[in-house]
Amino acid sequence: MVSEGGFNDTLMGFSELSLALGGQLLSFGETRKETGFSSVTVDSRTAGEGSLFAALPGSNRDGHSFVEAAFKNGAAAALVERDKLETFALFDIAESYGKTLVVVENALEGLQKAATVYLEKFPDLLKIAITGSSGKTTTKEITAKIIGAEKCVVMNPGNYNSDIGLPLSVFNVRRCHEVGVFEAGMNRRGEISELASVLNPDIALITNIGSAHIGIIGNFEKIVYEKKQIFSKFDGKGVALIPADSPYRDLLAQGVRGRVSFYGEKSFTELGGVKDLGLDGSEIIWDGKSARLALPGKYNLANALAAIAIAREIPVSAGAVRQGLESVKPLFGRGEIIHGKATVIQDCYNSNPESLAAALEFCESLDWPGRVVYIIGDMLELGEDSKKAHENLGGLLAGCRADRIFLYGEEIAAAVKEPGNRRFFHTCNIDELKSAVNDYIREGDLVLLKGSRGCALERVFGGSSEVSHV
Repeated sequence: MVSEGGFNDTLMGFSELSLALGGQLLSFGETRKETGFSSVTVDSRTAGEGSLFAALPGSNRDGHSFVEAAFKNGAAAALVERDKLETFALFDIAESYGKTLVVVENALEGLQKAATVYLEKFPDLLKIAITGSSGKTTTKEITAKIIGAEKCVVMNPGNYNSDIGLPLSVFNVRRCHEVGVFEAGMNRRGEISELASVLNPDIALITNIGSAHIGIIGNFEKIVYEKKQIFSKFDGKGVALIPADSPYRDLLAQGVRGRVSFYGEKSFTELGGVKDLGLDGSEIIWDGKSARLALPGKYNLANALAAIAIAREIPVSAGAVRQGLESVKPLFGRGEIIHGKATVIQDCYNSNPESLAAALEFCESLDWPGRVVYIIGDMLELGEDSKKAHENLGGLLAGCRADRIFLYGEEIAAAVKEPGNRRFFHTCNIDELKSAVNDYIREGDLVLLKGSRGCALERVFGGSSEVSHV
């Protein structure tokens, strides 16, 4: 029962919004009669009738320059910053179109505060927050499938997990929803705390602590501190779910104002066993009956157990757990198995030392009759640890089973242990990579495609829609 609800009703009145944000309301013409807005966007191209356009300043483009475009597309109002009124002639634009301006000091903070106030309209909504260094989106999707088997669920679409994306997702909540499942990402210090302030979650889960974004945050201890901010808005009633096998479990649990529960394969009495099905995923015995999780690898099993840990707190029935697991489908770039002339494991949405090691471990464990090919791109955002991390990767690759290893990117050059070794091919040019891979691949090969999102390795086979033809 995962639902997006109806999106035509007024979400919040202009006066109510302005008062909540401590802003100034400037209304002109037809909007004087309008009660409020029915949707929220930060993209003027998606602004529709009755929408609120949040004009966010950016490093390349300032959203205030698109206010007129948003009004042309039907937006009823724009959330704007006070010091941009004159620069972008916003008063004149709003007056000429007969629209409304909600004027605040900071548009991003205004958007986040608006989302917080909007959520307060749904006191009965059980709010779940999921964060971690990897596996967040997959865990969110599995959680929504399991809980959605019995309850009406809303979740943030795709990877709308940022300081902008999550507040926008909040405006998808409707009266029919019983549970909200929200993923919280982190690209800078303080972001998780901001998102926790928006959600005020009842249940919050950390999938793992890894080196993703270590180049931005600094070190593992600082990552732990930032991630555990997902628990920071608990008032004594919240539930903190922490992986039992994490080396940082005690640090994560320290100071939590709520109930702490450690989850993992040994923490469920209902778990009767797990069978690895290779590329076909895992068979999970739950409360005496079997369910198949179509996502392969131990890392996806860990994501499923995290989702189950959340579902048990709702709670839902054992049947809902099995039904949810059975209904899960692979997401783009997250362990997709694409069959064709070659079988491709397309795992190129993100990459860090932990997730890459897990992907290699999975491939090494397979009893594959044909050749094995690894196509690996840079692990980005590792900062000063990048060179060492890629050198360590070289050690893993030197002893791996792959018949051929294609490396793409500047940072991954450090993984080449033996220059001139014909088993390795390295380039920083995507066209060279595509040509070399397509010349080498033949029927019956198993191909792992793994790299950070910035590498966009799906281009090797022309994109996700064309990979099946390799």
